[in-house]
This record gives sequence, C-alpha cells and structure tokens, in this order.
Amino acid sequence: MYLTTIKKKIFFKDYGKSEFDTGSSEGQIALFTYRIKHLTEHLKINKKDKNTQRSLILLVNKRRKLLNYLKRNEIERYRTIIKKLKLRK
Repeated sequence: MYLTTIKKKIFFKDYGKSEFDTGSSEGQIALFTYRIKHLTEHLKINKKDKNTQRSLILLVNKRRKLLNYLKRNEIERYRTIIKKLKLRK
C-alpha cells in the first residue's frame, strides 16, 4: 500500500496542527497532493485506466475547493501551504 497510517500521521504532523488533527485544511491538502502525484505517475504508465483518471479529477477538485476555502477565509495559511507544497510557480 502506498499510503500507510504512519505516512498519514507524518503529513498531518508536518502540515497540520498535530498528527491527530486530521480535519485541518492544510493536512488534507497535503494528503490530496501526495495522492494526486501518485495517481499521475500511475496514469503515465497506464494511459487507458479511466477509473483512475476519474479519481484523479475528483481529487484535484477536492483540493481546489479546500484551497479556495483557505484563500477566501485565511489568506496567510493559504500562502504558507502553497509555498510548502510548491503548488504555484
């Protein structure tokens, strides 16, 4: 399995408030970003995998919604998560 509970705790500890705070937007965005990168690599090899392609689109949309929420409500948290994950150039 590419995503274990230990990796999830590390994501929430590094990007969220604590390893047990799984509801923080930053932690969820970091987790979605990791999953998006993994699915993108999978789709480079398996171009005809339409189920994975659909899952990737859904994940990107979820991440976009969370980023829009942060941008609208707390711009500083938005800027820090963008810098940490290097999502913009």
